[in-house]
Amino acid sequence: MKLQRRTLWMAGMAVVAGGAGALFSARRLQLQPVMSEAEAAFWTGTFDGPNGEAVRMADFRGRPLLVNFWATWCPPCVEELPMLNAFHQAHKDRGWQVLGLAVDQPSAVRRFMEKLPLNFPVGMAGLAGTELSRSLGNPTGALPYSVVFGGDGALRHRKIGKVSEDDLAQWALLG
Repeated sequence: MKLQRRTLWMAGMAVVAGGAGALFSARRLQLQPVMSEAEAAFWTGTFDGPNGEAVRMADFRGRPLLVNFWATWCPPCVEELPMLNAFHQAHKDRGWQVLGLAVDQPSAVRRFMEKLPLNFPVGMAGLAGTELSRSLGNPTGALPYSVVFGGDGALRHRKIGKVSEDDLAQWALLG
């Protein structure tokens, strides 16, 4: 009888511990609130392009903007780039803009873009891109990470992980 109670108690504790672990894991990957002033700081930022050209965030203000944080070493990032390229091509005449912020080295991005040219601008965010994405609600700095700003400059949507056609279709309605 004592052994049976002990077994039930241990099983109960295992269930509690498992539930707590699952809750912690789900919470860790949940979108976090945008840090105060993060949106304003985003619009004052400037990045170098892969070839050293200036990519000023202020130049994108006034029209809907999809920003994608990515890296050449991130398989889901690489998989979604052709879809983002197609979204850019299909919606640019309706005012949509797409910006890739590479959390990577310029030389790696240049080599990558020789194989897969992107029709939208790319800024070299480097490791600072991880912190920028965190300030915009990405709790772990995971890649890929996408944010959508409305034409008024306000953050409208955020997505951790690879975007889908459904995500893009929903976001396109914003524009």
